[in-house]
Amino acid sequence: MPRAKRIHPAKSAGTAVSTPSRRDAFVAGDIISVIRQSAPGLSPSEQRVAMALLADVEFAIHASNAELARSARVSEPTVTRFSRSVGCRGVRDLKVRLAQAMAVGRIYVELPPHVGTDLARPALWRSVFQEIRRAIAAAEEGLRKEDIERAAEAISRCSKLAAFGVGGGSTLAAMEVQNRFFRLGIAVSHTSDPSLMRMIAATFGQDDVVIAISTTGAATEVIEAAGIAKQYGALVVAITRPQSRLASIADIALGVHVPEAPDALKPTASRYALLAAIDLLAASTAYCKPLEAQTRMRRIKYELLKGTDGSSNGPLGD
Repeated sequence: MPRAKRIHPAKSAGTAVSTPSRRDAFVAGDIISVIRQSAPGLSPSEQRVAMALLADVEFAIHASNAELARSARVSEPTVTRFSRSVGCRGVRDLKVRLAQAMAVGRIYVELPPHVGTDLARPALWRSVFQEIRRAIAAAEEGLRKEDIERAAEAISRCSKLAAFGVGGGSTLAAMEVQNRFFRLGIAVSHTSDPSLMRMIAATFGQDDVVIAISTTGAATEVIEAAGIAKQYGALVVAITRPQSRLASIADIALGVHVPEAPDALKPTASRYALLAAIDLLAASTAYCKPLEAQTRMRRIKYELLKGTDGSSNGPLGD
């Protein structure tokens, strides 16, 4: 007796069954990255469309189908086929996704001048140091003496100090707060974990200080944790962009803002502004209790030099 043929339930109901393709996985991603990854596997004519789009994304967003075809030296149906090959429903959908990708800014799409040439090295060298100097100058200009002194006075008297920051530069800056202030005999901690920030904030009271750090002033995790600490009576000092959400809830806002550099290949220099603000705040706190601070740092130096060949002229810690 012949074996009965098995029928898939979905097929028996008249429903087509499909497995997710690699192209389907692309759809939710950044379309510019999708085009770059897909290009080697496309037909020669579709590759020309890819090259034309990537060469001038702004043009591609606003151009008609015919203009795109002329720019790539292909037919209009080829542009439509290309759109579907990279996971879009058509040319209109492709343009929408390109516009969304461009929301990050041109510096993340277009390479800076001179990349790949001998002119790049001296230009890069100069611009890196220029951006660092610009960041420190921005901190010097934006910080107000009376705000630093008020914050330093509060920190010098506090029972506990905590620094909150998430992301790249703000996390490192929060770590630097601990590195600077433990030397002054202050019970200080730092964290970038959102849950831990809220937990620490909930234990703080009127004798405690939180230093909340955010270059944008829009980090929700930091804002919420700072709000919790303030709710229980702690003083909130924010190192952040002026007139930002974080600045608006802080008791003392130390305004620091460094605009994004016009070159995405270089590290952002805003962290130098954060470090300058922290150094100024730490030095001002030390000056609030100079004998105690000097005694503690002398003890640190003594223990570091004991049994080593280190120089007393070196930094306080390697």
